[in-house]
Parts: sequence; structure tokens; C-alpha cells
Amino acid sequence: MNTADLGLPVDVPSTALFTDQYELTMLQAALRAGTAERRSVFEVFTRRLPEGRRYGVLAGTGRVLDAVENFRFDPDVLDFLRERDIVGEETLRWLAEYRFRGDIWGYPEGEVYFPGSPVMRVEGSFAECVLLETVILSILNHDSAIAAAASRMSSAAGARPLIEMGARRTHELAAVAASRAAYIGGFTSTSDLAAGFRYGIPTVGTSAHAFTLLHDRERDAFRAQVESMGRGTTLLVDTYDVAEAVRAAVEVAGPELGAVRIDSGDLLLVAHRVRQQLDELGATGTRIIVTSDLDEYAIASLAAAPVDAYGVGTQLVTGSGHPTCSMVYKLVARAESTDPSAPLVAVAKRSTGGKTSIGGRKWAARRPDERGETEAEVVGTGPVPAGLVDRQLLVELVKGGEVVAREPLDAARDRHIAARAALPLSATQLSRGEPVLPTEYVIDEDD
Repeated sequence: MNTADLGLPVDVPSTALFTDQYELTMLQAALRAGTAERRSVFEVFTRRLPEGRRYGVLAGTGRVLDAVENFRFDPDVLDFLRERDIVGEETLRWLAEYRFRGDIWGYPEGEVYFPGSPVMRVEGSFAECVLLETVILSILNHDSAIAAAASRMSSAAGARPLIEMGARRTHELAAVAASRAAYIGGFTSTSDLAAGFRYGIPTVGTSAHAFTLLHDRERDAFRAQVESMGRGTTLLVDTYDVAEAVRAAVEVAGPELGAVRIDSGDLLLVAHRVRQQLDELGATGTRIIVTSDLDEYAIASLAAAPVDAYGVGTQLVTGSGHPTCSMVYKLVARAESTDPSAPLVAVAKRSTGGKTSIGGRKWAARRPDERGETEAEVVGTGPVPAGLVDRQLLVELVKGGEVVAREPLDAARDRHIAARAALPLSATQLSRGEPVLPTEYVIDEDD
């Protein structure tokens, strides 16, 4: 697997340094203490959703699988660690042979989640699992935040398509990951060619205001674009006077003009005026695309406007105000000794201050009510209740270090659409509220 598939420069040899130094210092101390090989279970979850959000969207799983496969300590990486005196030679020798050989389970990508949902479970020795903490969290926290914002925007847009166009508003590598997450959340295309190249996402794009300003007359710019891209292209009509631009656009391209784009002003008012003008000019099939710092609330406010598609940038790639999901990666169980047959013991942080966690290797399922509609997210340890066995959420992703659950990106996108549709109707409300499903815990005290 080439690291370019992660949205990384091709000269990056591995993902091993996408980590925090304390992962390696913990490893070294555990190796010296003789506890590094204890069988361990780590879980990824969030204690709460961003304020006002009704559900979360898991995205980034496919990128995590790539990162785990590429997590290796090449000679250049080992030299860096040696030169900085981060760990000693014994630890460096151990790292030189590192490959994750454990198991990973998780919610399938595109699935929704709630506070406490164990969206990913990593099992193996403490040594091999602890090293993956930072890279897993960096991927899932970013991608899930973008996917959640995209899902809310997609819900607000209804059947109207959404174009992701936020590459210029974030880091160039984050932009590629954001495009992928947005597609899972319901967007239909992206302006980012790297995302199209790496993930097969449909790409779109025509021209900016600079192209119009380049020409002596707006009409000349329209003519040049139509001659290059055909009558079905999208012409940007708000560089100068919108009404004059729409008239010139139809005169140049004819009633077969594909679309016009509006990027400023009172979008609701301007869209109505442009639709009326297009119809009067005979361009009844010409679509209207709006951009300009849209978020889910602005999209919802345009529901009654004659708009055919939305382009979203800044608010999408920043998670619409919530750029992270606050997911954590916690040790929840470990063996009593390094003996492979040693039983697991539940462990958890117990300090005060709102950062406590629940120990034990967990399962998760959605419980239906008497009408068959989902009423709760149930998280537990020990045996799974008979009525929930067939409704479990975690699936096997990695077995013995080998990825076993690769899937096309469209599968995650389709899964999310289905998962969102299965939630109570209040899930799509944009008003602030509690998670649409409560999280209930079934803890086996003997586990």
C-alpha cells in the first residue's frame, strides 16, 4: 500500500512517526519492566458529542487500516530516534521488527455513533497496541468531525447535490482526507483533484472570478469558457452585475447553458431573481449553483429557493464549528501476566473531573422498541443478551495483523445514508438537543 493512498507525500516512508513521543517512552519502560507483552485491549470512544449534535458519524476507518499497514520503523526513522536519544538501543531493536499482529474490531465506516460507543477496539500486546494510539485518533477525530458536518449539510440539502470545495481553506493533506470524509457524509463531488485521484471521488470545477477579470469583457470570458468546455458548463455570474451576466451567459451559450453559479449577496433573493430571468430567457433547464460560506443552517434556509446544488468549503473542512470529535483511546483490559493464557482484567481511569471510563472489553448493539424502531445504543461487557446478538455493531477489521475488511468508499457512503435514515426523525433537526439515542450500559461485574 503506497503512502499516497493516505493523502501523504510519496516520499514519506511510513506512518510510524505520526505519533507522540510518550508512546515510545511508555514502550521502553514497559519492555524494561517485563510488562510490554501483556495482552491488552484498547478502545476508541468519545465521552460526549459536540454540543447540540444529535449523532456522530464514523469516518476514517479505511485510512486507519492503511496507516496500520504502513506503521513500521524504517532505518531513517530509527536513525532519527537514535539521534534524538528518544529511546535506547534495546527499544530500537524491538521497533525495527515492529509489525502490528493483533486484531482490530470497529463500527463499520459510515455508521453513526453516540457517547460511549466503542467505535474501534484494538487488541494485542500492550507494546504493539499503544504505539497506534496517536495515529488512530488523529485520523478518526478529523475525519469523523468532517463527516458529521457533511451529514448535517446533506440532510439539510435533501435531494440537492453538494460539492466539497474546501481545499484552499485547510492543510493540503487534510483537504484530501476531508474530501473523503465529506463523500461518506453525503456530498456528491469534490473540487480537489488529489481526492479524486486517490479515492475515486467525482471531481468538478469550471472557473473563478479571476478568469472573468482576465478578459476585457465578461461576455468574452463566457465565450472562451463555452468554447473550451461546451454549453453544459457552469458560468460564474456575480463578478459585476448579476442580471447583465445572466443575460450575456444565455446569449453566449444559448438555452442549453448547463448552470450558473452565484457566490455572493443575498442568496435567497438573488436565486429567485436569477431563476425568473433564466426562465424568461428560455433557459428553463439551466441549473443554479450557490456557494459563499455555506453551512447546514444556510443550506436549510435555502430549502424553498430555486437552487439546484450547493458548494461548501470553509464550514465543511472545519467541521462546521466542531473540528474534532474528542475521541480517546483507552486501555480497558489487560492480562494478569505475560502468559498467553492469562485472563483479562478490566481496568479504567477512576479519577474525578469528568474523564472517567468504564473498564472491560465491550460489545455494542442497537435495541429496537416494540415497533422495531431503534430506541437505544447498548454498550456492555460479558455475554451479549440474546435479543441483541443479531444487532451487534462491531465488525472484524484486522485479524492477526492482516486487514480483512477493505471495502469501496461507496459502501461506507451508502451505509451512512442507511444508518441515518434508521434514526428517529429528530436526528435531522438542526436545533440544539441531546443525542437522538441514549447510551445504556450493561456491565458484567464478573468480566
